[in-house]
Amino acid sequence: MIYYTADLHLGHANAIRFDKRPFSAWQEMDDALIENWNSRVKDTDLVYIGGDLIYKSEKPAEWYLEQLKGRKFLLVGNHDQAILGSEKARSYFEAIDKMRHIIDGKNQICMCHFPLAEWNGYYRGHYHIYGHIHGDRGRTYEIMSREPRALNAGCMINGYRPVTFEELVENNRVFQEKKEAL
Repeated sequence: MIYYTADLHLGHANAIRFDKRPFSAWQEMDDALIENWNSRVKDTDLVYIGGDLIYKSEKPAEWYLEQLKGRKFLLVGNHDQAILGSEKARSYFEAIDKMRHIIDGKNQICMCHFPLAEWNGYYRGHYHIYGHIHGDRGRTYEIMSREPRALNAGCMINGYRPVTFEELVENNRVFQEKKEAL
């Protein structure tokens, strides 16, 4: 199975306020995110992380990574210094890239932490999976929401868990419908 997620910000107390996450403290958030991850992901599953996995945590990156199941691929975000700065933390990943081409069933995907207005394969029907904007509905969201093959992997719009491609498509559709209803 292949899963996608982004912007978990494990250990980051401010992410709760910033994203209006349903947790009272970063420890509760961490416990929930780890539990949600491991309740779905098996050790043999592939998990593509669209950046900002761990940020400003009191715990080392390895503490989280050794608990998270699956074969992990990191698409580097702007808050991944704890991982990049630790050889041990980097060893938990199959690959660490700024951008990666993925094939998931019949779907060709360009994955990057940052939303791109045009991506590799754009004119050939490829998808783009990104993070970075969390659940924000500002200018970047307005641009990306017009691209039917651009999908936000932010954990906050995907039930705070890694999701399949099909779930990602559905969660983005529901998120956009909620915006239009406002």
